[in-house]
Amino acid sequence: MEHRYTRTAIFLHWLVAAGLIGTFTVGFFMQDLPLSPTKLKVYSWHKWAGVTLLLLVATRLCWRLTHAAPPLPTNMSPTARFTAHAAHWLLYALMLAIPLSGWTMSSAVGFPVVWFGVIQLPDLVPKDKALGAALKQAHQVLNYTLLVMVIAHLAAALKHHFIDRDTVLSRMLPYRKK
Repeated sequence: MEHRYTRTAIFLHWLVAAGLIGTFTVGFFMQDLPLSPTKLKVYSWHKWAGVTLLLLVATRLCWRLTHAAPPLPTNMSPTARFTAHAAHWLLYALMLAIPLSGWTMSSAVGFPVVWFGVIQLPDLVPKDKALGAALKQAHQVLNYTLLVMVIAHLAAALKHHFIDRDTVLSRMLPYRKK
């Protein structure tokens, strides 16, 4: 039995990771930009990246549902196994909810999402200032929750690699020694 993720799963994992780092960083810093054409452009890029990540995460989730993950190490306790699985599904849920909350927020505040400046996506809700404010807060809370989960995910992977000395991390690395 193969004890590594497929090349496709590994590629999608690291592509989504890079995209998350980029969109979170841009999202965090764009809020403080003064209103200008540059700010509007950066917001558009952030939305493009968010829609792209939504599609990549949906693709990744479809791949994951049709291709079993490699088995976890046999020395993991049932509680650790449950926690690992629950954390992964929470990561997927957050990675889907965040771009959807951003898209819905844009709809509510009356700023359409135009993917790559070409494809205008439909509004998910009617224009509603109060709903837009609530969705902005939800979008921020979801993002900070994802940040905490990603840090926990990274810490767990490093713990497995350096303390437990098992294969949990290496099965998702693009290159490893045989």
